[in-house]
Amino acid sequence: MRGVWHTERVKSAEEELMAVVPPGSLMRKAAFGVATHALRLLAGRRRVTLLVGAGNNGGDALWAGYFLRRRGVAVSAVLLNPAKAHVEGLAAFRRAGGRIVSSAGSPDLVIDGIVGLSARGPLRQDAAALVDSVRAPILAVDLPSGIDPDTGEISGPHVRAHTTVTFGCLKPVHALADCGEVHLVDIGLRPSDPDFVLLERADIAWPVPGPSDDKYTQGVTGVAAGSSTYPGAAVLSTGAAVLATSGMVRYAGPAADAIRARWPETICTGSITDAGRVQAWVVGPGTGTGSSSAEVVRFVLDAGVPVIADADAITLLSQHPELWDARDPDAPLVLTPHDREFERLAGPVGSDRVAAARKAAQRFNAVVLLKGHRTVVAAPDGRALVNSATSSWPATAGSGDVLSGIIGALLASGLDPFLAAGYAAYLHVLAAELGADGAPVPASGLMEAIPAAIRLVRGC
Repeated sequence: MRGVWHTERVKSAEEELMAVVPPGSLMRKAAFGVATHALRLLAGRRRVTLLVGAGNNGGDALWAGYFLRRRGVAVSAVLLNPAKAHVEGLAAFRRAGGRIVSSAGSPDLVIDGIVGLSARGPLRQDAAALVDSVRAPILAVDLPSGIDPDTGEISGPHVRAHTTVTFGCLKPVHALADCGEVHLVDIGLRPSDPDFVLLERADIAWPVPGPSDDKYTQGVTGVAAGSSTYPGAAVLSTGAAVLATSGMVRYAGPAADAIRARWPETICTGSITDAGRVQAWVVGPGTGTGSSSAEVVRFVLDAGVPVIADADAITLLSQHPELWDARDPDAPLVLTPHDREFERLAGPVGSDRVAAARKAAQRFNAVVLLKGHRTVVAAPDGRALVNSATSSWPATAGSGDVLSGIIGALLASGLDPFLAAGYAAYLHVLAAELGADGAPVPASGLMEAIPAAIRLVRGC
């Protein structure tokens, strides 16, 4: 897992480090890393323009320009606030033959050193106009200027970076906003206790059967989904559970005939009271929000096993607070809202998605998976992770039904609900990429790619 640190903690760690190293050495080390990545992007081309703001971020850019000049690159700098330009960086840049200009011109690469981690809000008018004139790829120093460093919020003009080079550790913006290709330069910074983590493929320990396992010991997943109006939701969520586990899946609901036709290995009943014992329940996809669906939610919450509540189940929980009383206090619960469902349940998400998910997780004593291009998973104990989609292929009708089935299978296997939600979010994106293969893919195609995605995360 890769840690991500809040900027205040990063600043404290930087101050501690600067107290024990020679003055200016950290900036020069960081700038050398920027210059190295700039040379890689240039690939033999020779013209660079620096966009230089006030303070240390501008200093990083100027020192990077100094190192590039020493390697024969033609470097110009636009100073947005000449009176507040970093003194030592500007002097070094001039000594190396760097030019001060008034416009970006037509370079091969632009380095964004306008603002750093202390800035908030969008670009000011002059900086926005300058950025808007750029036609070359942009390498951002630490973060693309104009994006909030702690929430990734974009509230106005900002830099759209091809590449971002950051120092010491990742900051929330690198997980919560589009920063292009992010590269980390080691400057000896070691802050403690990350704010949240990013899952990597090597972190995914997918449950597999052992030599003494059978269909029951691997976990039996119950699925209460679908309706006469939305039978497809049942087919997708049940199918995802079938493909994500080697155990057993029981389906209970009005789409039993459709499930039997598509997934003959499932045990199907028309009523949830006849479903039999399960190790986890999936409830909500396509069920509708009528009184009978509310009773289904009440039943699964009272079953004393882990539950993943999605879609209509979330709406019912928001409309009928008394349903919460049916929940076994010790039974794990995973809630998987998108932003509108989250608002019904816990109020507006706001600009800080991680904080919102954490607050809701503590309020409901549940793991909250807040869906989006950057999916946030938060646990009641404060743990949080972010899974960034590498494409938008999962944004298709029925995709969430597939996700709920995967989570249900992992919960039934006995996996920690926080990790079950995180693993499922990662695999969901991977399956979408494999199923799409560069073209639009329906949710059924995403679902069918689950086995291939599991093989990849297992290194098979």
